[in-house]
Amino acid sequence: MRIALFVTCLADTMFPEAAKATVRLLERLGHEVVFPTDQTCCGQMHVNTGYPKDTLPLVRRHVRTFDPYDVVVAPSGSCVGSVRHQHAMVARRAGDERLASRAEAVSSRTYELSELLTDVLGIEDLGAYYPHRVTYHPTCHSLRMLRVGDRPLRLLRRVRGLTLVELPAAEQCCGFGGTFAVKNADTSTAMLADKIRHVLSTGADVCTAGDVSCLMHIGGGLSRLRAGVRTVHLAEVLASTEVS
Repeated sequence: MRIALFVTCLADTMFPEAAKATVRLLERLGHEVVFPTDQTCCGQMHVNTGYPKDTLPLVRRHVRTFDPYDVVVAPSGSCVGSVRHQHAMVARRAGDERLASRAEAVSSRTYELSELLTDVLGIEDLGAYYPHRVTYHPTCHSLRMLRVGDRPLRLLRRVRGLTLVELPAAEQCCGFGGTFAVKNADTSTAMLADKIRHVLSTGADVCTAGDVSCLMHIGGGLSRLRAGVRTVHLAEVLASTEVS
């Protein structure tokens, strides 16, 4: 299968290992991964902060860039959520019904990584090996917008050497929320403290998730505490093998 990688801004600029791991994993499974170089921001930040008009050119560019591909994957529940739930809405509110229809078509072929692996490729045992004690944080957009459910957990349970430990109050937000963390810093910090307390209670040495944005927030808090717990994107865990 030929799969287009929607890398996302944050992965591209700050956490490229998550994107590289996505490519390694899919290529190991026998698929061709292509990187459309015209891609840019999906516009989620613009919509969420009240600038839909500024989002419209980004929606047009995203649709134009990914329209030629039958399958698109992103290592980000947040950005996939924006593509599915915001792009057509932005186009429709701007009076561009043709763009809205094209955006809906592209969004119907766009998947978060765990969705692609389980629902499209029909595989859960990826031949991964990751000898660590791991806890999983289900990010808000993955949990509530995409409703990925237990797909990431099913994948993690099939990783050899991995001990999966349940995260208490896992469904609670970590407090990042994009610009929420900037505009509501005190509340965000309090939410992060709760999340970190729950992560540390598991005794895990790795906290994983499907969004680098949340991992950045959680990882920053853990590093300031010098807790010795790492944050690792789900793609990196699944791409690991005994020989890597």
